[in-house]
Amino acid sequence: MKILLTGATGYIGKRLLPILVEQGHHVICCVRDKNRFYCPVELDDQVTVIEVDFLNQETLASIPTEIDAAYYLIHSMSGSASNFDDLESESASNFVARLNKTLVKQVIYLSGIVNDDSLSKHLSSRKKVEEILNTGTFATTTLRAGIIVGSGSASFEIIRDLVNKLPVMITPKWLNTKCQPIAITDVLCLLSKSLLNLETYNQSFDIGGPDILTYKQMLLGFAEAKNLKRWIVTVPIMTPKLSSYWLYFVTSTSYRLASALVSSMKVEVVCSDTRINELLGVTPMTYKQALSRALIKVDEDKVASSWKDSLVSGRFTSNMSEYLKVPKKDCFIDRRKMEIIDRDFTINQIWSIGGDTGWYYGDWLWDLRGFIDKLYGGVGSRRGRTHRHEIHSGDALDFWRVLYANKEEGKLVLFAEMKLPGEAWLEFKIINNTLYQAATFRPRGIWGKLYWYSVLPFHGFIFKGMLEKLIK
Repeated sequence: MKILLTGATGYIGKRLLPILVEQGHHVICCVRDKNRFYCPVELDDQVTVIEVDFLNQETLASIPTEIDAAYYLIHSMSGSASNFDDLESESASNFVARLNKTLVKQVIYLSGIVNDDSLSKHLSSRKKVEEILNTGTFATTTLRAGIIVGSGSASFEIIRDLVNKLPVMITPKWLNTKCQPIAITDVLCLLSKSLLNLETYNQSFDIGGPDILTYKQMLLGFAEAKNLKRWIVTVPIMTPKLSSYWLYFVTSTSYRLASALVSSMKVEVVCSDTRINELLGVTPMTYKQALSRALIKVDEDKVASSWKDSLVSGRFTSNMSEYLKVPKKDCFIDRRKMEIIDRDFTINQIWSIGGDTGWYYGDWLWDLRGFIDKLYGGVGSRRGRTHRHEIHSGDALDFWRVLYANKEEGKLVLFAEMKLPGEAWLEFKIINNTLYQAATFRPRGIWGKLYWYSVLPFHGFIFKGMLEKLIK
């Protein structure tokens, strides 16, 4: 079967792709930028990648006519646009218009549980998208999930940050709101088993695990799984804005996502029925089991995907391809080079940079820069990295975004997503037996130039020390 997969570079899409391939399907992946798409070599023969922007109708012509089913996994939970709901509706309408001209039999949509009259803007938007998809000439299957628990999920990362960093928490009252979390493994199982299953056509299903918990109980459950003693006190005085800042400064989330989560967490997300489990023969795991699996994946460095690698976790508003060519004109550049001793050692050092490993020299200065960025509403350095020793194009790396990563070529190019009066690149490349390192800054006006000269005194030892550590 030919399956169209939208959101192929997202948290769910990255994990669903190998499952569909394993089932013998040929998967057509829709991405906005091919440079962000990473496909394991063993999947190549059964994967086709096409560039599609669902807000640009002309690009939808690249979707082939002969497809059997499609997954609609496009969301803007932390989109920067205030009219994100209109954009989501427009994307869905364009999607339906194009798929009505294909042979597609079924579209599967992953939405949010919407069983409350006073929905947040984000949940209302998802409900509207569901209504638009239902107007298509194809059968629609909607799976509605609440909190998804898995290594790399936004929910898991936020819970982990709060529990690990705060022995005592003074929290907003919405932590007493009930929800029904579900393991990412069960979400993927239900998504794949719904595929071309006639019994799921033209229906909506709530999906959740067996536990109905408050957010407070979820935090304490994580603490128990990590053998940590935590105390949580809820107070009624935290406004939504204060709650958003609380999440933003303590966790690795962006302010936009924190704000969206706070508005959604005030509404109970509990399944109204669980008939989908019996229909597809699925027994969802408990919250405790889901946490255990997620923690094992993190410990083993086997996180398949992370919400932080989504572009909405940073500041990108356009395709990465536009930034791949590092500029030289009207730029300040700190260039350094050094002869390498052991190529494999240097490559491994470069590919392990950032995150828990740090930046090899002056880490406290990198941390300070990340903290300052967070104070000014930037991404900060808390995103870390998804894998300890693997880097792929599109990955988040502290306050950088990976533009290009090729181990065989020995080249890595990063673009800064921190708040800056300009644009910055950090580049490593090995030519013959020499490592070249370049920090490039394209200033924006007089403030950009003043910024460069203010940090210039630190470059001498930070970049020099880092280069030496990459060599020996």
